[in-house]
Amino acid sequence: MIEGIKNVLVTIAEEGRGKETSAFEYGLSLARQANAHLTVQAAAARFYVPYSMLDDFSQAIISTENRRIAVLAEAFAERAKAEADFAGVVCGVESPQLHFSELIDRFLANARVHDISVLNAESSKAEIDWDLIETCLFDSGRPVMVIPPGRTEFACRHVIIAWDGSASASRAVLGAMPFLKFAEAVEIVSVLGEKDLPNSVPGADLAPHLARHGVNVSVSNTTLASKETVAAAIQREAAGFEASLIVSGAYRHSRVREWLLGGVTRSMLEQCSLPLLMAH
Repeated sequence: MIEGIKNVLVTIAEEGRGKETSAFEYGLSLARQANAHLTVQAAAARFYVPYSMLDDFSQAIISTENRRIAVLAEAFAERAKAEADFAGVVCGVESPQLHFSELIDRFLANARVHDISVLNAESSKAEIDWDLIETCLFDSGRPVMVIPPGRTEFACRHVIIAWDGSASASRAVLGAMPFLKFAEAVEIVSVLGEKDLPNSVPGADLAPHLARHGVNVSVSNTTLASKETVAAAIQREAAGFEASLIVSGAYRHSRVREWLLGGVTRSMLEQCSLPLLMAH
């Protein structure tokens, strides 16, 4: 059994798009294996436009859509509770209907009082999904697991730590410790030459710390192939190690800089086919 995880939060922002919800199945599997309490927050993202800007017909359309999404969120919460009960997992659910900013605030407040949050990966440009992921990562103070489509069963037999020696990477390792201890094998991977971090800690120095916690750990350094991104290099190493989970620090730039330069964090979130455990 996984030790140290007692409260798991799964957050679903229902927008009526019929998107993948692997996060719930994955979070349920995690809670079952950890004997943890599961909280499912299936909130309806309510559309809002000042009535003074709309005619009666437009107001009716928005009201109808808000009701439709609220019904979908409530139905998801009911299904989640039924599945958790069937799996023998103690589960609480809620399905509030909230405007955008209120929705994000509610998610954030819940994330701060759970051991870990589990979210769906989002490859589209939907603002609410990216804001949810970013807010939980950078403002909750807790680790976040981001689950790509199709990953419905929790597993951490082999785990990769994407290590650059930074404070964010160190926090991610701390948040992942219950999973690192549970894993059969953990590999610390550093991408050489990618950053100039003179004050960073080498992976070889992290390994003894993990070993003292009972983690079966090894260290690997890799270099970027021609035109290869850091995210791609990490995924290459994860595939070779047959990893089922990647642990990584998270980084945030200004929106303009992130758009201009791209970011390892966003690339990992968009492209990774494995569950990611991230912290900042």
